[in-house]
Amino acid sequence: MKSISIKGSKRESVGKKDSKALRNAEKVPCVLYGGKEPIHFSVDEMLFKPLVYTPEVHTVAIDLGKDGQFDAIMQAQQFHPVSDKLIHVDFYQLHSDKPVTLSIPVKLEGAPLGVRAGGNLKVTNNRLSVTSLPKNLPDTITINIEKLKIGEKILVADLKNDQYKFNHPDNIVICQVRMARGAVMAAATADEDEDE
Repeated sequence: MKSISIKGSKRESVGKKDSKALRNAEKVPCVLYGGKEPIHFSVDEMLFKPLVYTPEVHTVAIDLGKDGQFDAIMQAQQFHPVSDKLIHVDFYQLHSDKPVTLSIPVKLEGAPLGVRAGGNLKVTNNRLSVTSLPKNLPDTITINIEKLKIGEKILVADLKNDQYKFNHPDNIVICQVRMARGAVMAAATADEDEDE
Protein backbone atom coordinates (compact mmCIF):
# COMPACT_ATOMS: atom_id res chain seq x y z
CA MET A 1 0.00 0.00 0.00
CA LYS A 2 1.19 3.51 -0.86
CA SER A 3 2.32 5.77 1.97
CA ILE A 4 2.03 9.55 2.27
CA SER A 5 4.41 11.47 4.55
CA ILE A 6 3.24 14.36 6.69
CA LYS A 7 5.20 16.54 9.11
CA GLY A 8 3.63 17.58 12.37
CA SER A 9 4.43 19.19 15.70
CA LYS A 10 3.69 17.69 19.09
CA ARG A 11 1.15 19.72 21.07
CA GLU A 12 2.23 20.83 24.51
CA SER A 13 -1.23 21.89 25.68
CA VAL A 14 -4.52 20.22 24.80
CA GLY A 15 -7.94 21.81 25.07
CA LYS A 16 -10.62 23.78 23.23
CA LYS A 17 -8.72 27.08 23.45
CA ASP A 18 -5.52 25.53 22.11
CA SER A 19 -7.42 23.70 19.33
CA LYS A 20 -9.14 26.92 18.26
CA ALA A 21 -5.79 28.76 18.11
CA LEU A 22 -4.36 25.96 15.94
CA ARG A 23 -7.32 26.08 13.53
CA ASN A 24 -6.99 29.87 13.26
CA ALA A 25 -3.36 29.27 12.23
CA GLU A 26 -4.60 26.82 9.53
CA LYS A 27 -3.36 23.79 11.43
CA VAL A 28 -5.39 20.65 12.19
CA PRO A 29 -5.33 19.14 15.72
CA CYS A 30 -4.61 15.39 15.52
CA VAL A 31 -4.35 12.41 17.87
CA LEU A 32 -2.37 9.22 17.29
CA TYR A 33 -3.78 6.15 19.07
CA GLY A 34 -2.45 2.60 19.24
CA GLY A 35 0.82 3.21 21.07
CA LYS A 36 1.50 3.17 24.82
CA GLU A 37 -0.43 6.41 25.17
CA PRO A 38 -2.19 8.83 22.76
CA ILE A 39 0.05 11.42 21.09
CA HIS A 40 -1.47 14.87 20.45
CA PHE A 41 0.02 16.84 17.55
CA SER A 42 -0.91 19.28 14.81
CA VAL A 43 -0.37 19.32 11.04
CA ASP A 44 -0.67 22.08 8.41
CA GLU A 45 -4.14 21.86 6.90
CA MET A 46 -2.87 21.84 3.29
CA LEU A 47 -0.89 18.61 3.90
CA PHE A 48 -4.18 16.70 4.19
CA LYS A 49 -5.29 17.35 0.59
CA PRO A 50 -3.77 14.14 -0.88
CA LEU A 51 -5.00 12.14 2.13
CA VAL A 52 -8.56 13.26 2.81
CA TYR A 53 -9.88 14.49 -0.54
CA THR A 54 -9.29 11.31 -2.52
CA PRO A 55 -11.08 7.96 -2.96
CA GLU A 56 -7.71 6.20 -2.55
CA VAL A 57 -6.49 4.71 0.71
CA HIS A 58 -2.97 5.30 2.03
CA THR A 59 -0.88 4.57 5.05
CA VAL A 60 0.62 7.68 6.62
CA ALA A 61 4.21 8.24 7.73
CA ILE A 62 3.93 10.84 10.51
CA ASP A 63 7.15 12.76 11.19
CA LEU A 64 7.13 14.59 14.52
CA GLY A 65 10.82 15.53 14.37
CA LYS A 66 12.64 14.81 17.63
CA ASP A 67 9.42 13.28 19.04
CA GLY A 68 9.64 10.36 16.60
CA GLN A 69 8.28 8.89 13.39
CA PHE A 70 5.18 6.70 13.23
CA ASP A 71 3.43 4.62 10.58
CA ALA A 72 -0.33 4.98 10.86
CA ILE A 73 -3.69 4.93 9.12
CA MET A 74 -6.27 7.68 9.24
CA GLN A 75 -9.13 6.41 11.36
CA ALA A 76 -11.57 9.32 11.58
CA GLN A 77 -11.87 12.92 10.54
CA GLN A 78 -14.19 15.72 11.61
CA PHE A 79 -15.37 18.59 9.42
CA HIS A 80 -16.89 21.93 10.38
CA PRO A 81 -20.70 21.65 9.90
CA VAL A 82 -20.93 24.98 8.01
CA SER A 83 -17.60 25.61 6.26
CA ASP A 84 -16.82 21.88 5.70
CA LYS A 85 -13.25 22.63 6.82
CA LEU A 86 -11.21 19.78 8.31
CA ILE A 87 -11.09 20.40 12.08
CA HIS A 88 -9.76 17.17 13.64
CA VAL A 89 -8.13 13.88 12.59
CA ASP A 90 -7.59 10.63 14.50
CA PHE A 91 -4.81 8.28 13.43
CA TYR A 92 -4.15 4.69 14.49
CA GLN A 93 -0.54 3.54 14.79
CA LEU A 94 0.45 0.52 12.70
CA HIS A 95 2.48 -2.35 14.14
CA SER A 96 3.97 -4.94 11.77
CA ASP A 97 2.66 -7.85 13.88
CA LYS A 98 -0.88 -6.50 14.54
CA PRO A 99 -3.73 -6.86 12.00
CA VAL A 100 -5.56 -3.68 11.03
CA THR A 101 -9.00 -3.10 9.46
CA LEU A 102 -9.47 -0.71 6.52
CA SER A 103 -12.12 0.14 3.93
CA ILE A 104 -10.53 -0.47 0.50
CA PRO A 105 -11.88 0.81 -2.85
CA VAL A 106 -13.04 -1.74 -5.43
CA LYS A 107 -11.67 -1.34 -8.97
CA LEU A 108 -13.51 -3.12 -11.79
CA GLU A 109 -11.58 -4.03 -14.96
CA GLY A 110 -12.93 -4.95 -18.38
CA ALA A 111 -16.24 -4.67 -20.24
CA PRO A 112 -18.61 -7.51 -19.25
CA LEU A 113 -19.97 -9.83 -21.95
CA GLY A 114 -23.45 -9.23 -20.55
CA VAL A 115 -23.20 -5.46 -21.04
CA ARG A 116 -22.06 -5.97 -24.65
CA ALA A 117 -25.15 -8.20 -25.06
CA GLY A 118 -27.46 -5.39 -23.89
CA GLY A 119 -27.40 -5.81 -20.10
CA ASN A 120 -26.67 -3.21 -17.41
CA LEU A 121 -23.82 -3.38 -14.90
CA LYS A 122 -24.96 -2.64 -11.35
CA VAL A 123 -22.25 -1.98 -8.75
CA THR A 124 -23.56 -2.63 -5.24
CA ASN A 125 -20.35 -2.20 -3.23
CA ASN A 126 -17.55 0.10 -4.36
CA ARG A 127 -15.60 -0.27 -1.08
CA LEU A 128 -14.95 -3.38 1.05
CA SER A 129 -13.72 -3.70 4.63
CA VAL A 130 -10.65 -5.94 4.98
CA THR A 131 -8.44 -7.00 7.89
CA SER A 132 -4.77 -7.91 7.46
CA LEU A 133 -1.24 -7.23 8.62
CA PRO A 134 -0.12 -3.77 7.39
CA LYS A 135 2.31 -5.25 4.82
CA ASN A 136 -0.57 -7.14 3.10
CA LEU A 137 -3.02 -4.23 2.82
CA PRO A 138 -3.99 -3.70 -0.85
CA ASP A 139 -4.27 -0.27 -2.53
CA THR A 140 -7.42 -1.46 -4.31
CA ILE A 141 -9.40 -4.67 -4.70
CA THR A 142 -9.15 -5.23 -8.45
CA ILE A 143 -11.78 -7.47 -10.05
CA ASN A 144 -11.82 -8.55 -13.71
CA ILE A 145 -15.47 -8.55 -14.84
CA GLU A 146 -14.99 -9.28 -18.58
CA LYS A 147 -16.61 -12.72 -18.44
CA LEU A 148 -19.76 -11.66 -16.55
CA LYS A 149 -22.89 -12.58 -18.54
CA ILE A 150 -26.44 -11.32 -18.05
CA GLY A 151 -27.74 -12.63 -14.73
CA GLU A 152 -24.27 -13.31 -13.30
CA LYS A 153 -22.80 -11.61 -10.23
CA ILE A 154 -19.59 -11.41 -8.23
CA LEU A 155 -19.84 -12.15 -4.51
CA VAL A 156 -17.41 -11.60 -1.64
CA ALA A 157 -16.92 -15.40 -1.61
CA ASP A 158 -15.40 -15.15 -5.13
CA LEU A 159 -12.60 -12.87 -3.88
CA LYS A 160 -11.16 -14.94 -1.02
CA ASN A 161 -7.36 -14.92 -0.75
CA ASP A 162 -4.53 -15.57 1.72
CA GLN A 163 -3.37 -11.94 2.05
CA TYR A 164 -6.39 -10.40 3.80
CA LYS A 165 -9.79 -11.31 5.25
CA PHE A 166 -13.07 -9.70 4.16
CA ASN A 167 -15.32 -8.41 6.93
CA HIS A 168 -18.53 -9.16 5.00
CA PRO A 169 -20.71 -12.26 4.61
CA ASP A 170 -19.73 -14.44 1.63
CA ASN A 171 -23.07 -13.83 -0.11
CA ILE A 172 -22.70 -10.01 -0.32
CA VAL A 173 -22.96 -8.92 -3.98
CA ILE A 174 -20.23 -6.60 -5.28
CA CYS A 175 -21.52 -6.21 -8.82
CA GLN A 176 -23.88 -7.92 -11.26
CA VAL A 177 -25.06 -7.71 -14.85
CA ARG A 178 -28.82 -7.36 -15.12
CA MET A 179 -31.04 -7.48 -18.16
CA ALA A 180 -31.79 -3.92 -19.31
CA ARG A 181 -35.31 -2.66 -18.50
CA GLY A 182 -36.07 -2.13 -22.21
CA ALA A 183 -35.06 -5.74 -22.96
CA VAL A 184 -37.28 -7.00 -20.10
CA MET A 185 -40.27 -5.02 -21.46
CA ALA A 186 -39.60 -6.20 -25.01
CA ALA A 187 -39.46 -9.80 -23.79
CA ALA A 188 -42.75 -9.37 -21.88
CA THR A 189 -44.43 -7.82 -24.95
CA ALA A 190 -43.20 -10.70 -27.13
CA ASP A 191 -44.66 -13.21 -24.64
CA GLU A 192 -48.02 -11.41 -24.70
CA ASP A 193 -48.06 -11.42 -28.54
CA GLU A 194 -47.42 -15.18 -28.54
CA ASP A 195 -50.33 -15.76 -26.13
CA GLU A 196 -52.82 -13.93 -28.39
